[in-house]
Amino acid sequence: MSFLAEHPVVQAGMGGGLSGAALAAAVSNAGGLGTVGILPDAPAFEAELRHARELAPGRPLAANLLLPFARREHVDACIAAGVDSVALFCGSAPDLVARLHGAGIVVLQQVGTVAQARRALADGVDGLIAQGIEAGGHLLGEVSTLSALQRVLEVAGGRPVLAAGGIHSRATARAALDAGAAAVVAGTRFLLTEESGAHPAYKQRVLGAARTLDTLLFSVGWSDRHRVVPNAATDRWCARSQRGPAAVVALNRALAPALQRLPPRLATATLGRQRVGVPLYGPAAVLAGMDERLLDVTPLYGGVCAAEIHSVIPAAQAVEELTP
Repeated sequence: MSFLAEHPVVQAGMGGGLSGAALAAAVSNAGGLGTVGILPDAPAFEAELRHARELAPGRPLAANLLLPFARREHVDACIAAGVDSVALFCGSAPDLVARLHGAGIVVLQQVGTVAQARRALADGVDGLIAQGIEAGGHLLGEVSTLSALQRVLEVAGGRPVLAAGGIHSRATARAALDAGAAAVVAGTRFLLTEESGAHPAYKQRVLGAARTLDTLLFSVGWSDRHRVVPNAATDRWCARSQRGPAAVVALNRALAPALQRLPPRLATATLGRQRVGVPLYGPAAVLAGMDERLLDVTPLYGGVCAAEIHSVIPAAQAVEELTP
């Protein structure tokens, strides 16, 4: 895969400010492929991409687009900043793929099932990211990472397939590459780095977390599953079912299409109003500088591999430790 740098290590594009220019540039400068996660505000997203370019001149750079939230302006930002690759998540957008291809950008799409893989290939993507159920954050995976990898490889038609979910060490990366992955994608390992935009207390809660939940609780405006580390909100509302109260899940799914069209400033304004006693939680995570009290009413995204990670390290060191 010519858009990758020296090492077959890709940093997952964690949106909302978790993976900004500092993290993406540090990964790319270390020989991996750094990814700037989508921001609701397209001009801010473009500024972050351009900053990453400035911090990592001459290095490959990727952007992540969550299709339910991506607008034409987000695509324009990727093109204007001259990113080398864009990773798509959740949905189908053949016109968007064509626009990115017209700008010479390599397009990948993350998938969790064979059906999703086939749809993405029909849209014209250049490669796939097979996500396993171990992954943290937004979740499409339904089987283990290595099983998902094999299933997607069988339908990929020779196009490269990357592996995501539970990749946190040299051994886990080696296992995926030996199984046929063109590269590995790591999220939780890069969330727990010095350059990550996550609140320091968020990082501490994820470090060594013995348990995660595959839930739908934090779904206002986002109707798909997500893997998180427990907090007061999940303790209160996921005791009977880790997915959350059925009525709340149904309401969130019904309202998602409309809420995804709200101006970014409204979504940000509601974050501070979330309460443990009211099970209406959005997908935005707590960033450095925000009120630490929000940690109990916002998603603490983290993969199963959090149990095996016990320190916050520089991103360059994470790339080294992931490189076989």
